[in-house]
Amino acid sequence: MVYNIIGKNIDVWDKTKEKVERKLERIAKLFPPDSAATVTLSLEKLVSTVEVTIPVNKRLIRAEVSDADMTAAIDKAVDILESQIVRYKKRMRTRARQNGGTSMAEYRAILVPETSLDEEPLYKIEKIKHFEVKPMDAEEAVMEMELIGHSFFVFRNGETDEVNVVYKRKNGSYGLIEPEF
Repeated sequence: MVYNIIGKNIDVWDKTKEKVERKLERIAKLFPPDSAATVTLSLEKLVSTVEVTIPVNKRLIRAEVSDADMTAAIDKAVDILESQIVRYKKRMRTRARQNGGTSMAEYRAILVPETSLDEEPLYKIEKIKHFEVKPMDAEEAVMEMELIGHSFFVFRNGETDEVNVVYKRKNGSYGLIEPEF
C-alpha cells in the first residue's frame, strides 16, 4: 500500500509518518497491493483529527476521527476502516453470488479472509415509508424539513420537475442533492 500523508495546521515529520504507516499496516493486508491511502492529519484547538481515504474498485473507504490524542485518533480510524472493508467484502460477496462474472473479480480483489465474514445479512430494512413528493423550491423544502424535525427531506423541484433532496450538514448549513444523468 502506498501512503500519502498530509498535514493541516501541523508539521508531519518522518517519525510521525512512520507511526501512521505502522498503524495502517494492520489493515494494509486487507486491500489490494496497489491501493493508495491518503491520510490527512490536522490539529485545531488541541483536537487532533485524522482522515483516511482509500479508493477501492471505484469506491471510497473513508474514516474521520477527532480526539485529543493523535495516536488514539489513528487507532480509531484504523478500526473504522477495518469494519468498513469487511462490510464491503460481504456486500461484494452477495453481489458476486447474484451476478457472477463481473462482480467476482472485484470481490476477489478485496483480501479480507472468508472466515471474518458471517452469513448474517448486511442490512435489514425495518420500516418502509410512503409519502407524496410535492413540487416546491429548495427553501420551502428546508422549511418542511425543519418542521418535521428530520435531517433530510425529499421533494420534487418545481423548476426542474426532478426529485431532489435537501439535508442538514454537520456545520448547521444546508445542502441540496440534485440527480445527474
